[in-house]
Amino acid sequence: MSFLSRLRSPHRAVPVFGVTMILSWGTIFYTPVLLFPLLASERGWPLAFAMSGISVALIAGGAASPFVGRYIDRYGGHYVMAAGSLLAACGLTAMPFASHWLAYYATCAVLGIAMAANLYDPAFATLTRIFGADARKQITLLTLIGGFASTVSWPVTHFLLTVTDWKGVYLIYACCMALIAAPLHAFTIPRSRAAAPKPSDTKLPATHLPKGLAFLLVAAAFATYLFVPSGVLTHMLLIFERLGIDRGTAVFIGALFGPAQVVARIGEISIARYTHPLHVARFALFLVLAGFAILLGFGVSVLTAAIFVLIFGAANGLVTIARGTLPLALFGPSGYGHLLGRIAAPSLAFQAAAPFAMALVIERFSDYAALAFAALFIVVSLCCFLAIRRPG
Repeated sequence: MSFLSRLRSPHRAVPVFGVTMILSWGTIFYTPVLLFPLLASERGWPLAFAMSGISVALIAGGAASPFVGRYIDRYGGHYVMAAGSLLAACGLTAMPFASHWLAYYATCAVLGIAMAANLYDPAFATLTRIFGADARKQITLLTLIGGFASTVSWPVTHFLLTVTDWKGVYLIYACCMALIAAPLHAFTIPRSRAAAPKPSDTKLPATHLPKGLAFLLVAAAFATYLFVPSGVLTHMLLIFERLGIDRGTAVFIGALFGPAQVVARIGEISIARYTHPLHVARFALFLVLAGFAILLGFGVSVLTAAIFVLIFGAANGLVTIARGTLPLALFGPSGYGHLLGRIAAPSLAFQAAAPFAMALVIERFSDYAALAFAALFIVVSLCCFLAIRRPG
């Protein structure tokens, strides 16, 4: 298929989502680690209070996720995600002016709902609506592009802070969501929908219907895992700085997270047809445990921090693919958007708790204690993945 043919076909969804994922993750999710300390300092707020806004955002996003998934199943991502992008622009525009704590929390809640309608889960649901049970390849390709979000976001945000203040950065990012992401979602995402599978194709073993033990284990595995990137990525650059790495070097090391995700996802593409997503998830969890062992065993230095970020990025890249492909493999494409929203709700609740919980552990104990605390959640997640059984 030629390049122009792909642009006219449903396959154009992947590169379009690639652009919007970099914008959405970069402007909404990755910016607080650099902007919230400046926000807190200017307003005289404790950093822990400013970081609690992330928790408010994720709680709101978790509450909204099942509805977002259901609306995508019914109406399509081109409507839902375009509205989400405009909502993100409103939230980003409001943040510089939300000086009262109540207005601040309300703005964070708006951004949380925007996350639920802009990040990977709604994109995965839209791709599955378009491609049906064959969406695994498109999901993997999307995560391959989206993996560069942190690589782009942190250095760009760091640069923008040299030419404007944190308020100006938020306004620039609001323009990106309103003028680039929203039109791309509204006008270039395909409206087509995959044919419904035949009844004989949707019969799954009773234990693997989207409820019961199988569903609970999948939801628990992703929820406990996602506590870790939410908590660690929120505090990682600050932890590296406190433990002796200068700000510029810490930002550079953090930017390695994206390329590591991409390299791991390229590897996953090469073995996807031979490997069940469950095995991918289990391998990724073993990998990230090794990364924590290196950091905790040898201490934080430029070398160990870089190794940890590369390993963590690779593992997170694989788990992100599994988040989209494992529910599809276990439960099928019917009602996939709503299913993904149900799985996302507890995940976002855990993500919401993570920044505040990590801050408490850091404040009362140490940075290393917080890293060990995060590693415990990886152990729990791995146990859940090991307990899941593939449909026979």
